[in-house]
Amino acid sequence: MPNRTVFFISDGTGITAETFGNAILAQFEMKPRHVRLPFIDSEDKAHQAVRQINHTAELEGKKPIVFTTLVNMDVLKVIQEGCQGMLLDMFGTFVNPLEQELGIKSHHRVGRFSDVSKSQEYHDRIEAINFSLAHDDGQSNRDLEHSDVILVGVSRSGKTPTSLYLAMQYGLKASNYPLIPEDFERQQLPPALLAHKKKIFGLSIQPERLSEIRNERRPGSRYAQLANCRMEVSEAEAMMRRAGIRWLSTTTKSIEEIATTILQELRPERLVY
Repeated sequence: MPNRTVFFISDGTGITAETFGNAILAQFEMKPRHVRLPFIDSEDKAHQAVRQINHTAELEGKKPIVFTTLVNMDVLKVIQEGCQGMLLDMFGTFVNPLEQELGIKSHHRVGRFSDVSKSQEYHDRIEAINFSLAHDDGQSNRDLEHSDVILVGVSRSGKTPTSLYLAMQYGLKASNYPLIPEDFERQQLPPALLAHKKKIFGLSIQPERLSEIRNERRPGSRYAQLANCRMEVSEAEAMMRRAGIRWLSTTTKSIEEIATTILQELRPERLVY
């Protein structure tokens, strides 16, 4: 059973509230039930949210925890006055003090993705996602010079999710290439990548974990056998060392940790530090 129910309330998608809230909750040994309530952009919807929160409090006998990123003060007031949960208003906690310190008013925009049609950053992210999908798993060598990051590693070492995360979160054009038996025989990187070594980052993984992952996809195959996984990982790591490529093991790391390490090591020109 979850220790507590946590609500994430927003007049936009709720992604910001949930991301921030999860970062805070990760500091505690608990498994809360998550409820995201997006697009709470009217007093009527706020009253509905209050009823849901209060019903949960009555059923569980514990105060729900409520994270909000509500811009509309009338909507927020309904939550503040009627909610029987522990309310954590992130905009009130951070935006209001910043307004006072900076001496300027915030935009008070509703939703992180509002007015996206006018955002160059948003269009860059969409372009980066399309690029990363087109260059997934070595599908294409075209426009490889336009890659911001090129990931290499054995199959199922985390290249695809990391590429997509870099594209979606940072707008980076990420390509990824699987290292295959032909590369091990040549004992060098795929020829198409040799001219772009400064952009290459390697991902590895413990063979035991790799075997587990591959067995979920192709159970009982040679591809998933532990001996084969040990050989591939050993060959891939040796190849990356010879080539002087920076790399890390993804075995115990989250996508966020992997991406952060890559950005620190490669420092892509597209990002301003």
